[in-house]
Amino acid sequence: MIPPETLAAWRSAFLAEQDIDPAALDGDGAAPPDPEVLATAEERIPARYATALATHPAVRAWMAAITRQALADRRMVLAVTGGPSLLLLGITGTGKSYQAFGAMRGLAVLGLRANWRATTAADLYARLRPRHGVDSETEFREFAGARLLVLDDLGAAKGSEWTEEANFRLVNYRYEHQLPTLFTSNLLPGELADALGARVSSRLREMATRAALKGSDRRDGRSAA
Repeated sequence: MIPPETLAAWRSAFLAEQDIDPAALDGDGAAPPDPEVLATAEERIPARYATALATHPAVRAWMAAITRQALADRRMVLAVTGGPSLLLLGITGTGKSYQAFGAMRGLAVLGLRANWRATTAADLYARLRPRHGVDSETEFREFAGARLLVLDDLGAAKGSEWTEEANFRLVNYRYEHQLPTLFTSNLLPGELADALGARVSSRLREMATRAALKGSDRRDGRSAA
């Protein structure tokens, strides 16, 4: 668990870096993270990422864009309403998942409420496959309609017509409804169309900013950017 004072310092530094007025969030730039919002996020963040906070410039810029959109659309509470998507590319172990869950924690630290979901592509396929006693469409809508979604390891599972169609339905729904999604993938940019299909890669090009995480596999004990 990250100490509250560390989260508050991260929050202040992030707002200053991204030129977001703290008073626009809550009227007090030194305000601690909202305990309720943060607790909800912590319940969904895996233990592996218990100390994750977003550090990559592209991830932080994406968070700032979502925050500005939330401020512009604010009614009673500050909540994720829409915004751009982000595609993090890099070999295994360069910290893509760390950055993704760090972004979810960071948005909570900023006070943004969101009914967010996170899953790997492989786990998503497992939940969507037809099986007795389970409504696959209900499972699909849970992720497709999430206000904010992290989809990890896109393109890592063995491709088939079924997985390509599942990818297309999910990406197309979020593309059409302009729902912010943070995708991660081990694929190289030139491999996206072959692995995911032209329809999916075309929408990803339009809806998501791409950012590359470089370096070696951290799990091998070597450094990575």
